[in-house]
Amino acid sequence: MKCSEFLQELTDYLDGVIDARTQAELEDHLAWCHNCYVVCDTTKKTIEIYRDSQLYELPGDLRTRLRTAIISKCHAQKKAGPEKV
Repeated sequence: MKCSEFLQELTDYLDGVIDARTQAELEDHLAWCHNCYVVCDTTKKTIEIYRDSQLYELPGDLRTRLRTAIISKCHAQKKAGPEKV
């Protein structure tokens, strides 16, 4: 299995909605491919963090400073014009 094939199946693998044969191929690939292992592990941990996250109320002064910074950044971008790609 190539890394590109692994990446195409990653979402289904993490969701547990693949057949046993494909799962075995993916796990075999993970056993020897460090890069795909890191991508898979990082993605899995990121999902776990977001799934378990709780909302926390920001302190009033922090909320005000953050809002001011965001508005300032938006105004600066409007003045600069659209980004060129």
